[in-house]
Amino acid sequence: MAVEKGSLSITSENIFPIIKKWLYSDQDIFLRELVSNGCDAITKLKKLAGIGEWQAPEREQYRVDVITDADTKTLTVIDNGIGMTADEVKEYINQIAFSGAQSFLEKYKDKASEDQIIGHFGLGFYSAFMVADRVTIDTLSYQEGAEAVHWASDAGVDYEMEPGTRTERGTKITLYLNEDCYQYSNEYRVKEVLEKYCSFMPVEIYYKNANAKPEEPAESTTVDEENPENAEKAEEKKPAEKPINTTHPLFTKHPNECTDEEYKEFYRDTFHDYKEPLFWIHLNMDYPFNLKGILYFPKINMEYDAIEGTIKLYNNQVFIADNIKEVIPEFLLLLKGVIDCPDLPLNVSRSALQNDGFVKKISDYITKKVAEKLSGLCKTERENYEKYWDDISPFIKYGCLRDDKFEERMHDYIIFKDLNEKYITLPDYLGPDAEETEEKTEEKPEENADAAGEAVDNRKKIYYVTDPVQQSQYINLFKENGLNAVILTEKIDQPFINSLEAKNDKIKFVRIDAEVDDAVATELSEEEQKAMTEKLEKLFRTVLDKENLTVKVTNLKNADVSSMLTISEESRRMQDMMRMYNMSGADMSSMFPNAETLVLNAQNTLVKYLLNDDNTDEVRKDLFVKQLYDLARIANAPLSPEDMTKFVARSNEMMKLLAE
Repeated sequence: MAVEKGSLSITSENIFPIIKKWLYSDQDIFLRELVSNGCDAITKLKKLAGIGEWQAPEREQYRVDVITDADTKTLTVIDNGIGMTADEVKEYINQIAFSGAQSFLEKYKDKASEDQIIGHFGLGFYSAFMVADRVTIDTLSYQEGAEAVHWASDAGVDYEMEPGTRTERGTKITLYLNEDCYQYSNEYRVKEVLEKYCSFMPVEIYYKNANAKPEEPAESTTVDEENPENAEKAEEKKPAEKPINTTHPLFTKHPNECTDEEYKEFYRDTFHDYKEPLFWIHLNMDYPFNLKGILYFPKINMEYDAIEGTIKLYNNQVFIADNIKEVIPEFLLLLKGVIDCPDLPLNVSRSALQNDGFVKKISDYITKKVAEKLSGLCKTERENYEKYWDDISPFIKYGCLRDDKFEERMHDYIIFKDLNEKYITLPDYLGPDAEETEEKTEEKPEENADAAGEAVDNRKKIYYVTDPVQQSQYINLFKENGLNAVILTEKIDQPFINSLEAKNDKIKFVRIDAEVDDAVATELSEEEQKAMTEKLEKLFRTVLDKENLTVKVTNLKNADVSSMLTISEESRRMQDMMRMYNMSGADMSSMFPNAETLVLNAQNTLVKYLLNDDNTDEVRKDLFVKQLYDLARIANAPLSPEDMTKFVARSNEMMKLLAE
């Protein structure tokens, strides 16, 4: 073959600036593309062998080699795949955007499937010019009698093609790196890129540093002519060369073929997380689309760990990207896992998705499988489900907030820890009379109003606790009187219960310190309560200098509890919302003050002292008023540093009075 020169057939004169700057989002993707092409070349050859059009040599080892040379500033990718003839180089290389993989599939569409054929666009090879000033190809086709071809191009515009010197089947691509990209002749940088993109490619990939000194043999390699078997044994003792990838990763296998230890090992190796995952979901689907993967529920220390996972998306075992929201439901991005979907409608650079309808179906399927796994776990392994709940509840609650279908599937499997450290569902908490209450409400709406004609809230109350330590006084009152509440201590719980209320108008969540339940108090006569309340309200407003303070006197069943502070649920939620949005940093407490009510226990000795007209010691009264108010506040929320200082000083003063 004579030397041939010419210009590449380019449909647009701006094609290379586009490839270099815009087509590929990350520069290091070029290595993924070149290695993928090498894997494709081998896969094509194996397909031909499978249909009898080529006879593979005995013990054939298919492989892709990646070689760096820091001295010559080159990076080389070699495969022993199908190779190319001169005509094929003209067709697949000189005509940009003509996909060799697509052409191969068209030719053999009746004889071979397209499984594991990675490339479909024909632009992958040209990504090499993002990092190289000059690229050469040395290739030899598998076909009998084929001649080797050498191809070279500077800057990816003009090329030169001539007979080559390659003697082994396959293709060798050499990149002469430009000055800005010498990093790709560095062993550690290239290994980093290979690990990111090529860890699970279906053909063994080997890395070699051309500048590394050869290892000295540990033992003498002198051949024992009289005992050749010794030489064979010595050869066997040499450390085996290891590929940098796993060609049959765990997610490509059937779940029945995998052990728990293999799942854990895959998790450790893939995510470098040495805390064992709680459990995992193995996805394996062939119809109506091909999808495989493993999703792990990691154990998270909610106090210290950021709730952010990583789900790696693959296409035919080629890494595409992390956390692609179009495929992975948003709430599952909190998990860790891998998903491989060969049917993904990727764009040319594989960095974005096309066909939103199809992608939505994949996303819906993943959501469905996760819900099925969780609900199945709740039904068949309730003890384990409860053990995992504190760790997985943020995932589930966030999922319910973000995805209505997921919420529908999980509704009956959302559990809450109660005051007795038991896990219950909402129906369990509400009890068997919940439906009866709802029916009465619906049957007699005219009775759901008070004497003044105002609507009465007939929603079933669900009491909850946000801080078991801070709210311990309220919790003790509940327990003493046979009441229950659920524990909701995470930040996500507030929007979560808002969502539950919005979807079910028969329930209402009330924090345990929002009101005094009738079950913890005995009734006072209307006259008694009015008289005592007016008297103490006037006293407390005067001493505390709080004109708007609301005081309520009641008979708490526990006489040892002197005072409590309640803040209406609506008022506190408004304050929480203001804090969340911060309203441009302004202090909104004056605009939306908490609707506080100081509840005083008429059965308590200290309160009786204040009600007794014979006690005229104004100093003691002032001390008792301030102390009762602060005791109520402490049981509701932490005091400010200034108020705590006053409280401690006052406590010391009262103890001195007792000692006199």
